[in-house]
Amino acid sequence: MHICKNCSTFAVDLLPVEFIESMHQQLGPEAGLLIKALETEPVTSIRLNSKLDVLTFEGDTDEVPWHLDGYYLSVRPQFTLDPLFHAGCYYVQEASSMFIQQALEQYVDPSSIVLDLCAAPGGKSTLISEYLGRDGLLLSNEVVRQRVFILSENIQKWGNGNTIVTHNTAEEYGERCKHLFDCILVDAPCSGEGMFRKDEQARNEWSPKAVKQCAERQRSILMDVWDALKPGGVLIYSTCTFNQEENEKNVEWAAETLGADVLSIDYDPNWGITAGTVGYHFYPHKAKGEGFYVCALRKHADEPLDQTRIKTPKKEAPMPHPEFLPVMRSWLQHPDDWAIRYSDRFATAYPFKYKEIIDWLSTQLTCISTGFGLGEERGKGIAPQHSLSMIKDLRKEAFPNVALTREQALSYLRTEALNMNDVPLGLVLLTYEGVPLGFAKNVGNRLNNLYPNEWRIRHL
Repeated sequence: MHICKNCSTFAVDLLPVEFIESMHQQLGPEAGLLIKALETEPVTSIRLNSKLDVLTFEGDTDEVPWHLDGYYLSVRPQFTLDPLFHAGCYYVQEASSMFIQQALEQYVDPSSIVLDLCAAPGGKSTLISEYLGRDGLLLSNEVVRQRVFILSENIQKWGNGNTIVTHNTAEEYGERCKHLFDCILVDAPCSGEGMFRKDEQARNEWSPKAVKQCAERQRSILMDVWDALKPGGVLIYSTCTFNQEENEKNVEWAAETLGADVLSIDYDPNWGITAGTVGYHFYPHKAKGEGFYVCALRKHADEPLDQTRIKTPKKEAPMPHPEFLPVMRSWLQHPDDWAIRYSDRFATAYPFKYKEIIDWLSTQLTCISTGFGLGEERGKGIAPQHSLSMIKDLRKEAFPNVALTREQALSYLRTEALNMNDVPLGLVLLTYEGVPLGFAKNVGNRLNNLYPNEWRIRHL
């Protein structure tokens, strides 16, 4: 990125000329204010998890008005150096995208089955997961193989256990999950105009041709996944771009071609949101955040609901050795809320309420993670998996707790050896400020670090 000598923002002349011209056509005189806003520093915002009631950051904080758990930070910390970040106590999420919460509250019941189709790295999925809580089920999908594992990691760190992470195409969902979902979020891959002040690559790759290609791809995605939405269900469409080709025109096309009604989303005029011909824009010169567009549609209910899609698998999923079940259930606060199944020495827990659906989905989709890893057979015993330490339903008293200092916590998160005294022998749960970070095993002469190697902090 080119940096101005007298400021920390990029020069406006690095914005594509054709983009500037298109914004003048779209916004008129107001375009100048948008271009000027794109010269300023990006806003830093986070969304708190219910794992921790209070978090303290350097500098001032201000509330994100459209989400009760969203906060702006006046100073951007080095999140990598905060153990609570790795423990999933908050998510660094762009503030504008938190407006998805308003669409959920107004149109989606918390007991719904929801699909987040283009989910990586997981900001909106963790938001939806928190909204659904114990009542609903979320399928969080990512088609790009390299991105699906960071999605799974972030879902596990958030710790709700009500989410299945999958690696499938929109077409596969449309064909295999007909009329399954009460709500689908399509946060569509886009030309990224809303990220211009944060993302040099988005600026460099932008062109009118790219906008057209993105718009066509977005329509293809909507068409492919449409059958997975129940008649009467809600589709939330969003992008991080400004132009009408990828936003209003695509929504109008979907409403007319696929059969849906555009829904209004109530908001406070003081929030700085701009209503489009359909849907809502977040322009950084008016709303505090990056560029964003969102619209909700309700699928016409004239199509009969397909009730034949779910079939019980012919074989029940294998179970762990019976003597291990009470041990694993003792690790959970609400063991009856979870179904448990077994595969290749590993036990997985997932919502009992949706057991039949999840067992069926596991035969239809490529599931990267289902609920959360519970236990692993080791020799003649059973040991907890790391994701158990992240789950909110963990019964912390089931293990000896060892509190870490910040320096010790960062060493643990780098998967370094820990030298500690007065640690009980055997498996222990390591915590930082009362929040679990993971497990370690004291074998007498050393403390074995059991933090997942693929999650470790690599660079400080």
